[in-house]
Amino acid sequence: MELWYTEEHTPAVRFSIKVREQLLCKKSPFQQIDIFDSAEFGKFLTLDGLMMVTEYDEFIYHDMIVHVPMATNPSIKRVLVIGGGDGGTVRELTRYDGIERIDMVDIDEMVVDACREHMQITSCKLGDKRVNLYFEDGLKFVRRYESAYDLIIVDSTDPFGPGEGLFTREFYGNCFNALSPDGILVNQHENPYYESYSTAMKRAHRRIRELFPVCRVYQAHIPTYPSGHWLFGFASKKHDPIRDLDAPAWNGLGIETRYYNTDLHVGAFMLPNYVKKALERDD
Repeated sequence: MELWYTEEHTPAVRFSIKVREQLLCKKSPFQQIDIFDSAEFGKFLTLDGLMMVTEYDEFIYHDMIVHVPMATNPSIKRVLVIGGGDGGTVRELTRYDGIERIDMVDIDEMVVDACREHMQITSCKLGDKRVNLYFEDGLKFVRRYESAYDLIIVDSTDPFGPGEGLFTREFYGNCFNALSPDGILVNQHENPYYESYSTAMKRAHRRIRELFPVCRVYQAHIPTYPSGHWLFGFASKKHDPIRDLDAPAWNGLGIETRYYNTDLHVGAFMLPNYVKKALERDD
């Protein structure tokens, strides 16, 4: 008998992966947690039936959500990760010796435990001495801080269920307050192709743009995410991701990456016309 994981991207589009074995099936107080093993993508995590991370293409997402802001300001020392329970974002941040503190806030401790057991490729640095784990609502956590972080990375699920509050105007306003005077906010920004995702993308972009003087969008190709075309938001009180890119400084760190490089950094902000028009229509 064949076992397939199938995700509905739209009512008319489904994406399937042939599964060798289901490794975990648990229900937390917040969501359904499943981990599968496959030949094509290795182990992968889904939450409420939606793909979060796979062993074989996770490097794309985590490279782009971390190294773009770090190359824009290599002097970042204090980082807050909201979400990111698989640990991949933290793993990439720990590669920077200059970072002094990494706080990770995830509402669901069971996700972190599941990834520590089954997804060591991403969770391997959660025990780093600079990492502090908090299991609570990220929206409430960030309210408590002012000028505390140089970088906030919102590595959230989609804008419904446990992640819904991380796409609100209140949340982005609290992030603004929690950032230092030259702080950077980066968030996963959904995909621009399917209508429901595009609507969420435009809404998030509008809310962030109301708060931050610098607000840009960049992109990557991630095979297992809906449509494969994924966007990230970059917002800052001061730093422009192209003008302030310090390529020599970043390249001098000697960090080996599988996807990110400083040429790609610039190119990722060069958006296709249909995405540019969608963002312009939201003006």
